[in-house]
Amino acid sequence: MSIDRLPIGKIEVHGIRDGIFHLDGGAMFGVVPKTLWSKKCPPDSQNRITLGLNSILIKTREHLILVETGIGKDVPPKFQKFYAVERKPGLVASIQKLGYEVEDIDFVINTHLHFDHCGGNTYKDKQGKIQPTFPQAQYIIQKEEWENAQKPSPRDKPSYIPENFLPLKSHGRLKLVEGDESITHGVEVRVIPGHTSHHQCVQVQSEGKTLIFLGDLVPTSAHVGLSYVMSYDLFPHETIKNKQKLFDKAIQKDWVFAFNHDPRYFFGKVRKKDNKYAFQALEA
Repeated sequence: MSIDRLPIGKIEVHGIRDGIFHLDGGAMFGVVPKTLWSKKCPPDSQNRITLGLNSILIKTREHLILVETGIGKDVPPKFQKFYAVERKPGLVASIQKLGYEVEDIDFVINTHLHFDHCGGNTYKDKQGKIQPTFPQAQYIIQKEEWENAQKPSPRDKPSYIPENFLPLKSHGRLKLVEGDESITHGVEVRVIPGHTSHHQCVQVQSEGKTLIFLGDLVPTSAHVGLSYVMSYDLFPHETIKNKQKLFDKAIQKDWVFAFNHDPRYFFGKVRKKDNKYAFQALEA
């Protein structure tokens, strides 16, 4: 059974989900042949695989931190249909199920600003005005990612929806960071490029235990193999190099990973078997 709660020392981490969506399996695995990736992620009749819209909620002694906000409830109808989005129960309802309200969130961290990672940053109120979903939170975004999202290349443009992030600035909720930075005691962001040039992962540390939220560096447990890299990655060679570097350190120090898009597993570890990296699920 997949676990959805994990203590990291004195810090509590919950896996929560905005829902699921579907993407082309070939695009999700790049140069890896379908005969290989389909064994891990069976596609539907349109060659799409199921992906989770996963977030983690981090409870420290001082703060409540949300990492990623999923696709959100205001996803355009064409996106809803094209990506076969299913939002059950939805991110806010998942947070409320844990006993918290949107006003309780102190920080929101986006690994990057693609629509499936920050769609729940904002919402439209009854008057049609865009508001921050988490009105008391500071939204932590890398400065270069913020700037690139406003002038994306034609290749990357469909992945960015300005309404998901631009209103944060006018509402005074935006905090831009440059490079690795501590957010609160035990939680920091680390820039690990590959998917985008300033993609950031989130590191949680307490009492000698470490968890890394991988974002789109390694979107699912099926992407642990070094060559299993998305076609969506802007810098695939950097992805491979950074995966290997992170995996080797994680194996040595027994770190836990949190997966952004795995439809089954929130958490797991990486082990090396026959000189290849392999996913290891955590026991419930």
